[in-house]
Amino acid sequence: MTARQEDSIAPEVPVTPPSRPGLGDQARHFGSRYAVLGVWALLIVIYTIAKPGVFLTRSSFESIFNGQYALVFMAMALLCTIIVGEFVDLSVPSVFGFAATILPVLAVNHHWGIWPAAIVAILGALACGVVNGLLVVVAGVNTIVVTLGMGTLLTGVALWMSNLNTVVLPVGNFSKIAIFPIGGLYISFFYGVLLALAFAYVLGFTPLGRHMRFVGASREVSRLSGVRVNRIRFGSFVAASALSGIGAVVTVAALGSYNATTSDSYLLPVFASVFLGTAVIQP
Repeated sequence: MTARQEDSIAPEVPVTPPSRPGLGDQARHFGSRYAVLGVWALLIVIYTIAKPGVFLTRSSFESIFNGQYALVFMAMALLCTIIVGEFVDLSVPSVFGFAATILPVLAVNHHWGIWPAAIVAILGALACGVVNGLLVVVAGVNTIVVTLGMGTLLTGVALWMSNLNTVVLPVGNFSKIAIFPIGGLYISFFYGVLLALAFAYVLGFTPLGRHMRFVGASREVSRLSGVRVNRIRFGSFVAASALSGIGAVVTVAALGSYNATTSDSYLLPVFASVFLGTAVIQP
């Protein structure tokens, strides 16, 4: 072996195995991931002590679980746009309220059939998603500007359609699609469970879900990898509005009426639900 060959041989560098995270790091990770569940459990304990024999009862938990269907649908709708990086879709509650106002107004004030009115309500919500997608994705307008303007417009239109009144549906079988009892819980609760499971499956086990997460992580890298970024972003706005419309129909069926002034009250709870909920999955 020549001197040149000996010089070309690099000395072996010992490989250091990766260090395992310490107990402190593991505790911080566990706390950041499951703090929400811990606070939830703590609140249950506090309410049980404060109201013994009242809170920790079957009827109490049935009331809690049976009353969150609207929030579940809107949270899933908002998650559609957050996953692809559109973090501030402020129009979700207003689209929900817009569709929830169309249904009773058409059915009561204009004497439509209940199912045609429900279909028009969902189509109206879809149209709002299409407009949001065109303005944000195609025209390039800022998401906050578009969704805030859309939300303000839809709230005004809903108040105008209802004449600032609560429109009440006539008593009928339509309510069974939302409040049909199954094991002490309304069927609308199981709609929410199935929706969440379906959403988790799409995000975790389908190419569409992976592409949505890729787009949310980096649009440019996704584009260079062959992902149709704009199509996915546009579709997320349409899907969000579709879920809002369907949730609105279920809510009107359960309540038998809707007041357009209540839409704005959902905004902060929806964002809180999405951000706190996703913190459990990915701190």
